[in-house]
Amino acid sequence: MTGPQRGGEAGHRGRWFRLRAAPERSGGDAMTGDGTRVVHAGVPEAVPGRPFLPGPAFGAPYHLEPVLGPQPGVDGYGRTDNPTWRALEGAIGELEGGECVTFASGMAAISAVLLSVLRPGDTVVVPADGYYKTRAFAASYLGERGVTVVEAPTAGPYPALGTVRLLLVETPANPGLDVCDIAELAARVHAGGGLVAVDNTAATPLGQRPLDLGADISVASGTKALTGHSDILLGYACTRDPQLAAALTGWRGATGAVPGPFEAWLAHRSIGTLDLRLARQTANAAAVAEVLAAHPAVVSVRWPGRPEDPAHEVASRQMRRVPGVVTFTLAGKAAADQFLQAATLVFAATSFGGLHTSADRRAQWGDDTPEGLIRLSCGVEDTDDLVADVRKALDAIGA
Repeated sequence: MTGPQRGGEAGHRGRWFRLRAAPERSGGDAMTGDGTRVVHAGVPEAVPGRPFLPGPAFGAPYHLEPVLGPQPGVDGYGRTDNPTWRALEGAIGELEGGECVTFASGMAAISAVLLSVLRPGDTVVVPADGYYKTRAFAASYLGERGVTVVEAPTAGPYPALGTVRLLLVETPANPGLDVCDIAELAARVHAGGGLVAVDNTAATPLGQRPLDLGADISVASGTKALTGHSDILLGYACTRDPQLAAALTGWRGATGAVPGPFEAWLAHRSIGTLDLRLARQTANAAAVAEVLAAHPAVVSVRWPGRPEDPAHEVASRQMRRVPGVVTFTLAGKAAADQFLQAATLVFAATSFGGLHTSADRRAQWGDDTPEGLIRLSCGVEDTDDLVADVRKALDAIGA
């Protein structure tokens, strides 16, 4: 495919956010669209009488060779491996462009990256405006283990990076949606011998491939848009460094932070519709962002797909598509409460990236954000219906 990817451009009323063509598959296959890639990612060769995607393999212990005992490459115990994980890891690794290790949740994946890489005396830089639980984990568990924790906003400025062991960035950041230049930061960190990990949760591997941009690790919560049905918890980390992959796999086995086989199977099943879901969510976000920007009840709105957004320039260079998450601020908690109560199609719920549009007032969780800040995750509803519902809820504020 030589033009823009099929089903990949999203716009509303003449405004388009142009996306880059899908990258070439590993192994030199011809270029294919994102829809083709996600449908076939990790799916085994066709065998007559077998399903497209084999069902989950349930097992804690497996049969061992009675004389030789455990053998390399043969499943022996469910905490260390499972064929259903391997199929999912193959699919995600194909999309991210690296070796994938799956975990029980996004936080399990983040903590595995931090604790398997960092040692006493190291310095780590974490996003000051990213997911607040990541900052809380770093402050609570890394500092008391002799690791120096430095916070930096996603859009900068950043401290001197020459002596940093690990730079963790989240781009787009959650919930503020700032974006950083991954390639530029990776060059600075690598010059001092450090590593770069990118939280790719909001973007997904169809939105950006951090490993292609110089990152050493791409880590994410698969709970969100990657699987998109709001019914499982999952995390993963991808890398092209065999030693890092071995360290992450060893950490998972030692701590038991493993995904269940049924969750892994559900995740693999769900990835097949990722391109379709993202296309509609991005289109909805583009439309909703314009409504929010024009409404007098809205104090501010962030969506990197808008040319007026401070993150647009970097996002348009770095990302292949902008996610369906829009963050906006109302006058305060009372206004946010009125919006959530007046909306019909917008569910009050945390998390994001699901089929249903949801809104989360982030301050209620202890996130250091304004009381009226709402992270709106656009679902796959008809755009006109969602726009009308959001406008109705905004008009209800103060009425």
